[in-house]
Amino acid sequence: MRADLDFDFAIPPGRLPLAFCLVAFIATFFVTRTIVRYIRAHADSDAPRKWWQPRNISVSGTPGAGLHLHHVVIGVILVMVSGVTMVTLAVDGGVPEFTVAAIFFGVGSALVLDEFALILHLQDVYWAEDGRTSVDAVFAAVAVAGLLILGFNPLSFFDINIWRSDHTLLARAGVVVIAVLTLLLAVVVLLKGKVWTGLVGMFITPLLLVGAIRLSRPHAPWARWRYTKRPRKMHRALERERWLRRPVVQAKLWLQDAIAGMPRFPDDAKVDAQLDREIHAAPAPSERAPEQVA
Repeated sequence: MRADLDFDFAIPPGRLPLAFCLVAFIATFFVTRTIVRYIRAHADSDAPRKWWQPRNISVSGTPGAGLHLHHVVIGVILVMVSGVTMVTLAVDGGVPEFTVAAIFFGVGSALVLDEFALILHLQDVYWAEDGRTSVDAVFAAVAVAGLLILGFNPLSFFDINIWRSDHTLLARAGVVVIAVLTLLLAVVVLLKGKVWTGLVGMFITPLLLVGAIRLSRPHAPWARWRYTKRPRKMHRALERERWLRRPVVQAKLWLQDAIAGMPRFPDDAKVDAQLDREIHAAPAPSERAPEQVA
């Protein structure tokens, strides 16, 4: 008597996202481990690095100083972005179970972002000056969520009738070109150091055009590449930055102190000190910050 064993290895459509999530998780883990081991093995090498060779990511907050960006920071940002995307687009809001899951995601996100500075610096800077990075991260998350609630869509250039009704290659290519140009504008704005303009501009496209045309912030990569040999333009950027940032810094310091439990209006000396820390000319392209090893 022969028994027929009929196995069905097909993944139900409802579980495909989970399957892709698992595959991406496993692949990313092994790739990350491989890259980290390669960087560690070549940490003491004095040979010049090729463009394709993996290396640590460092960002310069001030000339001559670098902050090593650990991959956990990238992971947290990706988790937040994908989580907000799924909460916004994935399921109809009438499903109560999904609404409960969204509440827990909001609670977990607040707990993670409140310690974002610890993740970024890998040390307890909660009450220190660097701890204000957590407050900045919370501000950004609230701004993005608020724009989504108001109906703004960062991918609105795809949500047009021509994409749905006209399936010709020319029409689709036109939409893709608009999308690419929008993303290029966002990259230019971010290279000019205008993070908030770039962030909100992804929802309100005219802001990207304004940010791309106007002067760069003096410490941004754009200023480093284009203003270091043009002292008059760099001076204009520094003066403009100080004038525009003063009321922003005053409000930011007051709000951050209020959230931290010590609400008080900052005096001029504190505001000037914060402006001195934030505003500086970009170093020349040949001046490189020392590379940190993980």
